[in-house]
Amino acid sequence: MIKGLQQISVKRLLVVGGAGSLEVEPGVTLKSLPDFPAEYLPEANAQGKALEVYRKEAGALDWTYISPAILFEEGERLNRYRTTDDHLLTDAEGISSISFADYAVASIDELECPRHIKKRFGVAY
Repeated sequence: MIKGLQQISVKRLLVVGGAGSLEVEPGVTLKSLPDFPAEYLPEANAQGKALEVYRKEAGALDWTYISPAILFEEGERLNRYRTTDDHLLTDAEGISSISFADYAVASIDELECPRHIKKRFGVAY
């Protein structure tokens, strides 16, 4: 995909990624925890590999990889969210969540006002 986008002169790409490769502590990813659901592991591994490809091979492509919170589900649009780099965000109760609607808001905000070019960022409440 990277080569194809470069061949047709696309400069900007927003990648909808996963949360599994976010770090819960330095060097420890969410997907490496013993209680990470086995059924999500193949997708989390694939998403993590994709992120590494963008980091190493995207060249001049202005890519951004956006990772949701752990709980990524239907819910009210609050028009607020927090961002992080490679670290999992949780609230005061230790919950990591974001609604589909506010994830979409964060995605559009990034496209309209880029702040994470050639980077991954996570979003959560």
